[in-house]
Amino acid sequence: MSVDLADAIGQLALEPKQFLGIPIALVGACFLSVGAQLQHHGVAKVEASTPDMVGGGLSGRQLLLLLQRPSWVIGTLMLGLAIVFQLVSLFLSPLIVVQPLGAVALVITAILNARISHVKLNRSSIIAICLCVGGVGAFVLIAAFFARELPVTDRELILILIILAGVLILFGALFFFLRSRFKAIMYIVGAGVLYGFVATLAKVTIARLVQRDLDWLLVLCVVALLAAAVLGAYFVQNAYSAGPPDLVIAGLTVIDPVVAVTIGIVILGEASQAPLWAGIGFVVTGAIAIYGVFLLAKYHPQAVDTAATLETVVTHTADTAGPSGLD
Repeated sequence: MSVDLADAIGQLALEPKQFLGIPIALVGACFLSVGAQLQHHGVAKVEASTPDMVGGGLSGRQLLLLLQRPSWVIGTLMLGLAIVFQLVSLFLSPLIVVQPLGAVALVITAILNARISHVKLNRSSIIAICLCVGGVGAFVLIAAFFARELPVTDRELILILIILAGVLILFGALFFFLRSRFKAIMYIVGAGVLYGFVATLAKVTIARLVQRDLDWLLVLCVVALLAAAVLGAYFVQNAYSAGPPDLVIAGLTVIDPVVAVTIGIVILGEASQAPLWAGIGFVVTGAIAIYGVFLLAKYHPQAVDTAATLETVVTHTADTAGPSGLD
């Protein structure tokens, strides 16, 4: 029995120190959850105080008002800590292992939001949480055995940057021409896709800095990372103004990891050593986690119907954003 266990451990693709990235990523997910809750509270308060500016995305004045909301500022600082923990986890472990752990933030957000609002999670929500945790746990277990970290070549990085440039142009154009018709789900999809690229580029940037590989590609990588992060953050704030934190985190924890892991598998080849059954396992366990996320977003007691009008959603968030002791 001990021999079998030793053989199984010997098959692990990760080195012992790389496993440290998993608990660090989980701590980052905790900061992400609390930060999202506080930011949503701040955005709801600003929306409630500026009813004449509803629709078309947050204005410059509303963004300045957010800076005067302690809850939003503290939430932003906690999200900053979440980013730091994510960067450390990406430095220690392959992207395909730590990035899916962001789905845990949805579970924490749902529970935290239910406790704050004194709304008990229903049976469907509990089942959804179990699917999220089970799916992500199984996904990470498979990845721990078969995910291998490979150096990113210049060709792969250029390909990622070209795709990101297309994505930035696409979402920028959609927002410019259709901003008055944007709903929460559109902001969430945009932010999720952009943050998936941010995670990948952050991983590449860290690796190149460690290797002292300083060239024009690194500069371009950092510029693209910052551009995607800024636009993604703006989309997230607008998503908070159009829906509850559960919905926002649900969307991000599905789309962000899917994009990042897809890049890791297809372009970076982090699962190139995985056998066919492991590939099927990735798809099945990932689908289970994604299904759980959508179930939780749909059946959580406080979930807002994404088909509702923007005015209805703003009224809902303003009414439910009670005193926090921070504003």
